[in-house]
Amino acid sequence: MDGCGLCSLFGGGALMRKIRYAVAMSLDGHIAGPNGEYDWIGTDPEVDFAAFWSQFDTLLIGRRTYELAVQTRGKAAFTAFTGVTSFVFSQTLKQQEHPHVTVVSELNADWVRDLKAQSGKDIWLFGGSSLFRSFFDSGLVDGVEVAVVPVLLGSGIPLLPPQRLKPVLKRSLLSQR
Repeated sequence: MDGCGLCSLFGGGALMRKIRYAVAMSLDGHIAGPNGEYDWIGTDPEVDFAAFWSQFDTLLIGRRTYELAVQTRGKAAFTAFTGVTSFVFSQTLKQQEHPHVTVVSELNADWVRDLKAQSGKDIWLFGGSSLFRSFFDSGLVDGVEVAVVPVLLGSGIPLLPPQRLKPVLKRSLLSQR
């Protein structure tokens, strides 16, 4: 019985789309150089990038990754993805200045669940360790696919930025005499 048959058997609908974080990482755990450089990531002739891209119809992109893509490829880069919807997470970008993408000002778990419930292909969480951390900490990432590139960067943007821990105040009871 296939996955959809199981859903029908148990009263569910179609399977939800998955949010997949697919990223290249250096041996020392960086996904980009200190200034966002990615020139250390070569193309692998054994990887069928067209087949990989065909698995997605939605991109979730952080602002810095988006700005780097626009800087290197121009805003038209986001019109080249026929049938792909791009959402850029940013608190500073203005929607009217970026008509080829949808600007999302904050991560909203209900919105993400609704997006996953829509019919379509999987969703690529594309670049940005901070965005990945936000999705991951919210329990919204369904898969992590890391391609390790055999290079040492020494510094840069880590795969997972340190978790921002909230200070916890502990109350201690002292006996007074």
